[in-house]
Amino acid sequence: MRRILLLAVLGLSLSASAQVKKQKSNAKNKKVTVVEKKKVVYQVFTRLFGNKNTTNKPWGTIEENGVGKFNDFTDKALTEIKNLGVTHIWYTGVPHHALVNDYTKYGISNDDPEVVKGRAGSPYAVKDYYNVNPDLAVNPAKRLEEFESLITRTHKNGLKVIIDIVPNHIARKYVSLSNPAGVRDFGADDDTTQEYERNNNFYYIPGQHFQVPTSDSYKPLKGEKNPLINGTFDENPAKWTGNGSRLAKPDINDWYETVKVNYGIRPDGSKDFPELPEGFEKKSYKDHFEFWKNKDVPSSWIKFRDIALYWTAKGVDGFRYDMAEMVPYEFWSYMNSAIKMKNPDAFLMAEVYNPNEYRNYIYKGKMDYLYDKVATYDKLKEVIQGKSLPDALSDIQHSMADIEHHMLHFLDNHDEQRLASPEFAGTPEKGKPLMVVSATLGSSPTMIYFGQEVGEAGNENGGFGTHSRTSIFDYVGVPNHQRWMNGGKFDGGQLSQSEKDLRDFYKRLLNFTIKSDALMGNFQEIQSSNREKTQGYDAGIYSYVRWSTSEKLIVIANFSWQVTSNFDLKIPADVITTWKLKDGSYPLKDQLYGNTATLKVENGVGVVKVSVKPSESFVFKM
Repeated sequence: MRRILLLAVLGLSLSASAQVKKQKSNAKNKKVTVVEKKKVVYQVFTRLFGNKNTTNKPWGTIEENGVGKFNDFTDKALTEIKNLGVTHIWYTGVPHHALVNDYTKYGISNDDPEVVKGRAGSPYAVKDYYNVNPDLAVNPAKRLEEFESLITRTHKNGLKVIIDIVPNHIARKYVSLSNPAGVRDFGADDDTTQEYERNNNFYYIPGQHFQVPTSDSYKPLKGEKNPLINGTFDENPAKWTGNGSRLAKPDINDWYETVKVNYGIRPDGSKDFPELPEGFEKKSYKDHFEFWKNKDVPSSWIKFRDIALYWTAKGVDGFRYDMAEMVPYEFWSYMNSAIKMKNPDAFLMAEVYNPNEYRNYIYKGKMDYLYDKVATYDKLKEVIQGKSLPDALSDIQHSMADIEHHMLHFLDNHDEQRLASPEFAGTPEKGKPLMVVSATLGSSPTMIYFGQEVGEAGNENGGFGTHSRTSIFDYVGVPNHQRWMNGGKFDGGQLSQSEKDLRDFYKRLLNFTIKSDALMGNFQEIQSSNREKTQGYDAGIYSYVRWSTSEKLIVIANFSWQVTSNFDLKIPADVITTWKLKDGSYPLKDQLYGNTATLKVENGVGVVKVSVKPSESFVFKM
């Protein structure tokens, strides 16, 4: 493979521990909880996790294709998830959302398939924030109690609970059966004669009825007859659609199953609420909470704050916020500070894709973690597809040195193409070096998506959902995961040997990361010096060092799936000096599979003889 010279030698990044100290010094009276170990989030699509049905008929009903339940998360299942190296479990799709199933005998209204995506429905079209999806309960009448039992069971097994809050939009037909005393539904008090009014929960299109979007290529339920499919949906006046469309008849590609929530942003984009004073990005959540006391804020702010506190009181340990950047960061300051006052250790992560806004949502919005998609995820995907060298990963890490601890790393989630799919890495094995880098590059949490650890490729066609992503809209089974589930034994009994080996790899890697001191410490790339000077250092190689006072690591990943690389890895003099190493030999041990090597230091420069196979990685500990 051709050799590339990286012209710029990149400097040392700020460590996560240095950032904690910096934030502590900048915030008076701020009680800082020092994060000593990495966190690992296991995202599980709750509806799919326990489904044992393997039919996978496109557009299949719940009776045909099956559905998982809260009760499928047994103590055995949760123990195995914990033992994988997981600290937090994100139960995706828990709040009651619109779906095509008849629960009228439980007092639940039917949803019009013309404003539901798929048959099982989108988890991001919530119709009752104070209750949970009836599909997930053995007894839908007791669905909330069954979820409360799952919270208790999860905690008993040493895991923290995260659920979704979808703040930007809700189902077109929002009807809560479970509002606490005094809580009014979204839109119940709106002045619908006005396009915008500060305390309206929605934006309106006065004088126009909502029109169902149409398409020659898409028919609700694939053309199946249903008494509610009649070309109309009763919404008058029409509301703005969830992605911001102001058309009474949104496009079929719009988020037409949802309506946009009004947070006091006028139609011209100006803000109709108090703004944070200058310098508040340096203030603690307690200062933010005090600022918002007795402030006059829009109705939607209060409603969503109360929803978050409702679930916090039930023992939920944190939230994942959908499309958080479509909601003003002042609101997040208001809500997140209120959550932290109830639970200072709450885990708050958000879907934000605009790098120019990262720091606003972290420092002003008081978010703990944001998706690191646009930078690290996208670059890793380019690398494994042969579109880019890995060298730029160092630039990314340096560019976000001040916030790297807040940038959650992932390779797989419900929105993205499966890591093992042909559209991404191509095979689970090719995904291994990406996973090593994703999990060890920074001090931020790592997230994996259920099935990723056994090579799930998302090959199924659920109906509304398409190939390469496990459908979130349909009743489907997840084949690789089902083989691990083994009929509810959760022992991997049906996995192939390669799938067992892959899960073992994830288990070794993740368990190391949650125990490592160095991964919460310093980062320095050694890529540039090796790219320039090291014979045999092929284009697919990426290397860096991580360290703390008690632990020193050398990480090497081979993104090539064709070439075994043999080379003498150089550890630059400044690293050797920082590590206070004298000339001599130092044994190294790989933390993944126990391979050994030797770091030889001569004249203040280190060398490690390396032979790294295609898709292989080493995490050498000195």
